[in-house]
Amino acid sequence: MLDKSKANGEDFINEVATIGRIHHINVVQLIGFCVERSKQALVYDFMVNGSLDKIIFSKENCTLSWQKLFEVALGVARGIEYLHRGCQMQILHFDIKPHNILLDENFVPKVSDFGLAKLYSVDDSIISLTAARGTLGYIAPELFYRNIGGISYKADIYSFGMLLMEMVGRRKNLNAFDDHSSQIYFPSWIYDRFEQRENIELGDETEVDDKIARKMIMVAFWCIQMNPTNRPSMSKVLEMLENELDHLELPSRPSLFSLEKSIEDHVSKNVSEEPSTSKSCVDL
Repeated sequence: MLDKSKANGEDFINEVATIGRIHHINVVQLIGFCVERSKQALVYDFMVNGSLDKIIFSKENCTLSWQKLFEVALGVARGIEYLHRGCQMQILHFDIKPHNILLDENFVPKVSDFGLAKLYSVDDSIISLTAARGTLGYIAPELFYRNIGGISYKADIYSFGMLLMEMVGRRKNLNAFDDHSSQIYFPSWIYDRFEQRENIELGDETEVDDKIARKMIMVAFWCIQMNPTNRPSMSKVLEMLENELDHLELPSRPSLFSLEKSIEDHVSKNVSEEPSTSKSCVDL
């Protein structure tokens, strides 16, 4: 269902026409739409296995093997690459997160929810936005701090990197209630272990599983570089995921601690506010 902020008839028609042209195995396909007075809805296939967050954040053990998780990550990357380079217009999603990755009966991932998406010419390297768009914890830092760099498709790359981290950790990146204070912000904790060449201790995985997890983490570190120019394109991300781990180098340390502080400040500032029932540019 589209909220009132998107109830403009012209915007609705444009969205239907745009999403209706998207045909990729890793992006939800529009079946139809419904309009009744001010109510507007887009209709997609029902995804039997729900959203990825239900799988990786389950209190019970994750039901997907490391190989299957890796295949999901590859599928999501292919879907995002298609949005960035496979259409006549460049589609920037701006809300890549586990909740917006749907899984069909075979656990094939589908990128969904284009409520915050924007279309640009494929020739546009830097775009203009009046406000930050996305969900806290996945929003690229340049959407908050304009002095870091221009806004581009690299914002989706950053969000994908944070999604990869959560898939590997099978937890939220920021968990203020973690029993171990060093693990409150997962990216910082895992980078320290990588830098010191320590065992990452992600469960009873096999040697093959360990390689998969390490590769996903390594790629994630490249994706969440603070400066957007240091992040790879999604084509390069796919290349990195599909190659052997030995070909990947640990990038320079992302400014994780400064980012962690900005997240904590934002949470502290908004903790006493009542949750809004209407859609906003930033979902908490």
